[in-house]
Amino acid sequence: MTLRCAAVTPRMAVLCLAPPPARFTLDPARPWRLSRDGETVAEGMASRVVLPLGPLEPDTAYRVDCGGETLGFTTAPCPGALEVTDFGARAGLADTPVAAAGNAAAFAQAIAALPKGGTLIVPPGHWVCAPVELRSDMILHLSEGATLAAPSDRSGWPILPARNPDGTMLGSWEGLPAACFRAPLHAIRTRNLTIEGLGTLDGGGDRGDWWTWAKETREGARRPRGLHLTDAEATRLIGFTIRNAPSWTIHPQGCHDLFAACLTIQAPHDSPNTDGFDPDMCEDVTILGTHFSVGDDCIAIKAGKRGDKGEADHLRPTRRITVQHCLMERGHGGCVIGSEMSGSVTDVTVCDCEMVGTDRGLRLKTRRGRGGEIARIVMRNVTMDGVLTALSANAHYFCDHDGHADWVQSRAPAAVSQLTPRIGQITVEDVEVRSLAHALGAFLGLPEAPIGPIRLSKVTLVSLDPGARPEPPLMADGVRALRHAGVRAEHATVVGDLSADAAPLSTDDVLNRSLAQP
Repeated sequence: MTLRCAAVTPRMAVLCLAPPPARFTLDPARPWRLSRDGETVAEGMASRVVLPLGPLEPDTAYRVDCGGETLGFTTAPCPGALEVTDFGARAGLADTPVAAAGNAAAFAQAIAALPKGGTLIVPPGHWVCAPVELRSDMILHLSEGATLAAPSDRSGWPILPARNPDGTMLGSWEGLPAACFRAPLHAIRTRNLTIEGLGTLDGGGDRGDWWTWAKETREGARRPRGLHLTDAEATRLIGFTIRNAPSWTIHPQGCHDLFAACLTIQAPHDSPNTDGFDPDMCEDVTILGTHFSVGDDCIAIKAGKRGDKGEADHLRPTRRITVQHCLMERGHGGCVIGSEMSGSVTDVTVCDCEMVGTDRGLRLKTRRGRGGEIARIVMRNVTMDGVLTALSANAHYFCDHDGHADWVQSRAPAAVSQLTPRIGQITVEDVEVRSLAHALGAFLGLPEAPIGPIRLSKVTLVSLDPGARPEPPLMADGVRALRHAGVRAEHATVVGDLSADAAPLSTDDVLNRSLAQP
């Protein structure tokens, strides 16, 4: 059976229309038809492998016909639904603090009034709204044509403190506890929360001043995320578009059992720190059929960061992350791990994906002082087109205020301690690279903790970008500029087979152990 149902809620369903080796794009597109009681209720042409369907009727049997196959499914029952207009929310208001506060109050009343497991429906329209906190056992349904937009004026914006009264991390910034402005949509310690629909969340980063103070604080707080989920369990994100986040777009922090499918995540290419999806100290996360086009990394998998004095009480591991059938465009990296990885990132699978025009394809980054490990990372059945450097791992990443210090950048062996990061057990197979600019692979480990093994199998370099200019493939001191290079490695074990079908590479170019400047 090619067709399968990946998720069903009372009003939405997620279908996978083709198994691997299909990636994000379904070529050729396939006609599909959705019926109920023998009557057609929707139809179209599917150009993507993963298809969202909605809005649907709760507790109702449906049938999907696609590509000569048929699949039946039944939507979940709904114990009750409310609309935000029932509580005085108004669409089409001017972007003012008064209008935003009024709509936020209406949302809060509606959320409080929902029955357990009920659905709050946002009808079509433009809804300017101050930050809203969601609760457990609810569904927020963004109707097609609905835009929930953060206001441009930061006046009175609520702040999330760095820690809960019990001392656990609440607000954060780049892996450390820190006060931050609350996200336009956020949830804390929820269970069984779903955000769905074919509507839009607009974080307002392109309005107001959010993007003008990227690394600063204002009013004692850091910039908010677009959607911030803190210590949430059993969360579902389905179908919606989220754009223009003030900083990271979707930031699950300390979450378990998170499923995200058919999202569209957008930010201007020059917007600061607008990563697409950043699972941070999370476990059991699936990102399926999602389209990224952002100003920073498309997916950045993290596990917190030690403080300058080694502070680690907030750290937790990130593990069992799956990224499948996604399209990553134009970001700094397609799938990135680190540099905040002190709690350790393990058991990550990136498969059946397409990367177009990103600076890096798979990118691992850390530095001395982080501790923790990155291990058991698998990339399989991925295409890269117009990527500058396809594969990279860097243990001398020059982030933070001391990133260029001798003790961080030195290539001499240092003492091994709990502050020594480790990168190992990386598997890359069935990857095709076109229009490569700088290097097929660049791996720079620590002499006291070499990277590896990195196992490459069926990695094919099809073509080179003729207009590429030489640039360093890694953000570390002393790395020379490269153009049209193969795999370069220092203090790293790289094994496997490579192919250069249409690229003028010699055997020495494909595996050349020199990254240092001459």
